Amino acid sequence: MQTVISSATRTVTIGPDEPFCVIGERINPTGRSKFAERLRAGDLSRIEVDVAQQVAGGAMMLDVNMGVPLADEADLLCAAIKLVQGLTDLPLVIDSSVVGALEAALGVYQGKPLVNSVTGERERLDEILPLVRRHGAAVIALPNEEDEIPDDPRKRVEIARKIIDVAVGRYDIPLADIVIDPLAMPIGADTTLVNKTLETIWLIREEFGVNMTLGAGNVSFGMPNRSKLGATFLPMAMHCGLTSAIMDARDPVMVEAVKAADLLLGNDAWGAAWIAAHRAKLKATDS
Repeated sequence: MQTVISSATRTVTIGPDEPFCVIGERINPTGRSKFAERLRAGDLSRIEVDVAQQVAGGAMMLDVNMGVPLADEADLLCAAIKLVQGLTDLPLVIDSSVVGALEAALGVYQGKPLVNSVTGERERLDEILPLVRRHGAAVIALPNEEDEIPDDPRKRVEIARKIIDVAVGRYDIPLADIVIDPLAMPIGADTTLVNKTLETIWLIREEFGVNMTLGAGNVSFGMPNRSKLGATFLPMAMHCGLTSAIMDARDPVMVEAVKAADLLLGNDAWGAAWIAAHRAKLKATDS
């Protein structure tokens, strides 16, 4: 199954037979106090640096989140999307929990975005899915309800099934435009959690065949050497059926691990992308 996301001039296809989709996570004030202060003051200039670094790192899409306390999120998100779309033709993920901000951002976006996100509560489904349908967007669905993340992978699959049934059956959203987030949890809190995420990915692939994404950094949160943990986790998740991730596209260890997994899993024909990247690195070293 293929999920097609676009900007005004570029299309990215997420799918099991496509290269893994690297979604840059950096345009987000969470954990970035100085960036948040600038945004509150109406200064979006740091976004230009974030875009350039992530594009250079190999991002195929960019997540844009403007969730800053004590700021007008709708205005900030619209301004950020216009700015980013003026800097790059990469498609965007519109990331907000505020319905009004999502609605405003969808109104200014040029192309077909990916909305991040909707959960399994019926009220949230009925607020967000009509916006997704009206604007022809795709949507990330999290299989949790009422701020509770189910421990049992089969319960997560059950909630995913409910979301899919409502989205497809009630709101006529194509199944291909529903991207499930299997919910990556921090290994530092419980060393069994990654296995549960991997099982969830496998079960969702087997039952629905839809594309999946997750916040790759969630797995290593609170642990040392996070880059290597992420670079180990992502190929494991790709083997189970993960087709994209919101991740630090500036991190060459993680990006190269994904590209290597693409090659080994048969999604890099003749190793062309792997060889081209190696040659580019050699050229950059020589110059």
